[in-house]
Amino acid sequence: MGPQRRLPPAATVLLWGVVLRLTAAQEAILHASGNGTPLPSKDYCMLYNPHWTALPSTLDNATSISLMNLTSTPLCNLSDIPPGGVNNKAVVVHWGTCHFLEKARIAQTGGAEALLVVNNSVLFPPSGNRSEFHDVKILIAFISHKDFQDMKQTLGNNITVKMYSPSWPNFDYTMVVIFVIAVFTVALGGYWSGQIELENLQAAANTNNREMKKKKEEYLTFGPLTVVIFVVICCIMIVLLYFFYKWLVYVMIGIFCIASAMSLYNCLAALIHKIPWGQCTITCHGKSIEVRLIFLSGLCIAIAVVWAVFRNEDRWAWILQDILGIAFCLNLIKTLRLPNFKSCVILLGLLLLYDVFFVFITPFITKNGESIMVELAAGPFGNNEKLPVVIRVPKLICFSVMSVCLMPVSILGFGDIIVPGLLVAYCRRFDVLTGSSSVYYVSSTIAYAVGMILTFVVLVLMKQGQPALLYLVPCTLITASVVAWRRKEMRKFWKGNNYQMMDHLDDATSEEHPVTANE
Repeated sequence: MGPQRRLPPAATVLLWGVVLRLTAAQEAILHASGNGTPLPSKDYCMLYNPHWTALPSTLDNATSISLMNLTSTPLCNLSDIPPGGVNNKAVVVHWGTCHFLEKARIAQTGGAEALLVVNNSVLFPPSGNRSEFHDVKILIAFISHKDFQDMKQTLGNNITVKMYSPSWPNFDYTMVVIFVIAVFTVALGGYWSGQIELENLQAAANTNNREMKKKKEEYLTFGPLTVVIFVVICCIMIVLLYFFYKWLVYVMIGIFCIASAMSLYNCLAALIHKIPWGQCTITCHGKSIEVRLIFLSGLCIAIAVVWAVFRNEDRWAWILQDILGIAFCLNLIKTLRLPNFKSCVILLGLLLLYDVFFVFITPFITKNGESIMVELAAGPFGNNEKLPVVIRVPKLICFSVMSVCLMPVSILGFGDIIVPGLLVAYCRRFDVLTGSSSVYYVSSTIAYAVGMILTFVVLVLMKQGQPALLYLVPCTLITASVVAWRRKEMRKFWKGNNYQMMDHLDDATSEEHPVTANE
């Protein structure tokens, strides 16, 4: 194995990309009405846990409840209940002082029908160890402080509410968008990695010069030992972030801005170099720099800065995050190199176990009964900052009553694109070296697409987020293994290619006449 290199910022962000999974928010409608003729009313978005309390699906089936404002009291003791009582009321309280489930227990004791918790940054459904509050039966929902203030100003103090959860369409178009983004990124990243391999071979066949050495530097090789160390670092970092989220999240945002801006520059620069015109240069310290590349670097930095400033703008910031994310994934798939199928199996296998552990096992360990990975994907409750290592696609619901909600999103972690993408990239390079007519590359890309479809099918059937690697890893590894076995190349595919023997290859003049590597 070659000399070890320090992980670049892009690889650091990848550590967090593997922690995130597909998820969906649990939204509902709070229909508030005041007094007057005609009767004024307005809809607001609220979030709730459907596994705790069921809501009717239509407004007609919802029960009308009077709203009582108790935001001036913590409602952490029975003595906090006003003298008039809260019987048959929907009680509004502020987040904090004591656990919201304790507030719900006290409100229920007083005869309340529902508890509405007001908070500044409620974007995901409530969680908590319900087993400790098994006697709590009333509805618990969350609304934003901004909406509650608007409700009081618009409808007055005498308000009645109806709460219901409209059903979503059976088909979610966001799945199609995420599918296209993921498959496109994996396919293009793998193909790009193969093209660099081809250029390296051509340079090696023609001359042993600095250009060849420069191209070889574009790779960062992950051998078996490096892969194991990488996964161990992943585990350490996810635990650290779980306990120190409110500080480390800003570190990750900063790293993402730097890494994604560099990645976007690398991707666009590769395209610009193909354009024959506009190659004006300036000389600085004896080095010639193309003017268009200077403007390109400024553009990439500007995009990253704009996203960083407006990252919490739900209406359009996701577009910049996805652009930066796609460029980040493409650049990493192209840059990181798994030298053989053995390293691919170790990396994908360990990350599959990692994914399953932090999704399905950690709920039995954490105090609130929530998995570490889900909490990090959503952001710890009450924290408005989210890890920017996901592809986000909002559900456009302009023609639905759910349009009052802050654009619920579907997300896919970068790791679910990059990790299988590294296998696809290895397959593409193996095709180039062995002249196998892209059979490994095409089959592994199709397997990745099938794995994504399987993930979406299970997501729809189970109605809850899924760790995508649970389906992507078996699909891609099994497919690549079957192809190698059928072509009787498993030994060569497993061991990979001896890249130190590349200097002895002498016939790599074109992609139509690829070089066969020595075993």
